[in-house]
Amino acid sequence: MTELQRIDYEPAPLLPFAPASAESAEFIALPRARSDAGAPLMTALARRKSTRTYADTPIALDTLGELLWAANGVNRPETGGHTAPSAHGFHDIDIYVALAHGVYRYEPALHHLVLKHRADARNMTGYQDFVSKAPLDLVYVLRGSQVLDTPPQQRELFAAIAAGAICQNVSLYCASEGLATVVRGWINHRLLADALRLNEDETPLLAQTVGMPAAH
Repeated sequence: MTELQRIDYEPAPLLPFAPASAESAEFIALPRARSDAGAPLMTALARRKSTRTYADTPIALDTLGELLWAANGVNRPETGGHTAPSAHGFHDIDIYVALAHGVYRYEPALHHLVLKHRADARNMTGYQDFVSKAPLDLVYVLRGSQVLDTPPQQRELFAAIAAGAICQNVSLYCASEGLATVVRGWINHRLLADALRLNEDETPLLAQTVGMPAAH
């Protein structure tokens, strides 16, 4: 039996969010994803891994658009179906995008970003020191009002499954395009909810860092 692998690093000090590094647009239209982009699925699966060191290279808008579409975009416009499964078609997980120039929410139906907070809140998305250095942190948020009629145990299970599927979609896109990523559960839910300007019925579940791998 092998020993459980432990990842040791010092937690970064939890600092207040910083002013946005540039002007924050109210809406950001995202380019359409290329259906023939990236490496084949089996190649992406072979390359998938977690990375915790990042270059400070910004994410290009084309790449961001493809990444978010892969995460949970609408892939069947005629039915409103998404790239990630969702129990009963609730689609109760929102993706929040923390960039240096602001916090945005991804709107899959319109494939654009909506400004939530004119601040650089990347360092609020987790305790690890790399979260504020990477160009992009995604936060997966449960919209509780969408599932009020669901029993609590099913609500938690369904949300966990949906968030996990979105995380894997992002991980496979990153592997196919040579990007680095890691999924993170070590977050301060209350402070992060404030940084993202969430409502009382919205709960951050997981975060995921994305960027170019640091040169060694």
